[in-house]
Amino acid sequence: MKFLWPAMLWLLLALPVLVAAYGWLLHRRRRTALRYPGLAIVREAIGRGHGVRRHLPPLLFLLALAAMIVSIARPTAVVTLPAQYETVILAMDVSGSMRATDVEPTRMAAAQTAARAFVGEQPANARIGVVAFGSSATLVQPPTHSREDILAAIDRFELQRGTAVGNGILVALKTIFPGQEFELPSLGPRWRAGRGMPLDTERSAERGTGAARAAPQAGAPGSYASAVIILLSDGQTTTGPDPIEAARLAAERGVRIYTVGIGTPNGEILVGDGWSMRVRLDEEALQAIAQVTRGTYFYAGTAAELKTVYETMNSKMVLERRENEVTALFSAAAAVAALLAALLSMLWFGRVF
Repeated sequence: MKFLWPAMLWLLLALPVLVAAYGWLLHRRRRTALRYPGLAIVREAIGRGHGVRRHLPPLLFLLALAAMIVSIARPTAVVTLPAQYETVILAMDVSGSMRATDVEPTRMAAAQTAARAFVGEQPANARIGVVAFGSSATLVQPPTHSREDILAAIDRFELQRGTAVGNGILVALKTIFPGQEFELPSLGPRWRAGRGMPLDTERSAERGTGAARAAPQAGAPGSYASAVIILLSDGQTTTGPDPIEAARLAAERGVRIYTVGIGTPNGEILVGDGWSMRVRLDEEALQAIAQVTRGTYFYAGTAAELKTVYETMNSKMVLERRENEVTALFSAAAAVAALLAALLSMLWFGRVF
């Protein structure tokens, strides 16, 4: 346990003084009572004073004072509590490979169904944004509390050529931190997420998140509890920045990325106008993205499994172990102990101490 105001703990030195004062008062009362040894009522009072009950209310009150002083020092502890993510960004693959039918009825339809179920399970205070990525990435729905707008954005997906998973991550990050710039070594000294998407999308990202939030300085991966990215894809990157480098940028800012792989390892052969290609699920890429950001990878081979994945993901996102201020717990303990001390004193002796 740590304390934000440890200097306040010096007040605990007052407790031994109070104990000494209490002992002195008892001794003084006893000496006063012994001056009248012939009075039966006094002798009875002296007998009561030596009982355990006589000292219990003052002891509880002393514990209440100790808890109150500790609470003034503002204690913190590492505890497991529900994590209230302020913003959830759904980054969804809308590349042509998502029309494969190895997940019935199609990968895209299964992903949309699962996304709708996920949105419905989120608490009312969670803002949800939607990013769609194919050959480029677009913020199709800025973070909002309106579930109707989110579901409408998911229903409007249109398939594109190419898969730029890295762009999807960067646009999601841009949505969370609209005032931030990101360094990608493979794309030059400075690469701003907004330059990888249409200008109107960049502006809508800034409008959707409000004022720019400062990213944690040198934060540990997974330390940013105000936002999370959920990336759903078959994992096959064909264009755009390296998704692992983009994931490292998220990790530097403490943002977790949960990845969901949709498809099958053997994949399916897609046929177009004069061409054909096999589209497989690239689990290794999605696992690496999740690992870098301290997120988790989930596999969904069928639509039913995909729904289960999202339900499991909810449970993983809810509980988080982090350092929190526990002043309220000590304050509550102090109040309960003081109240109990007063009640027992009134019940047993007809007075408060």
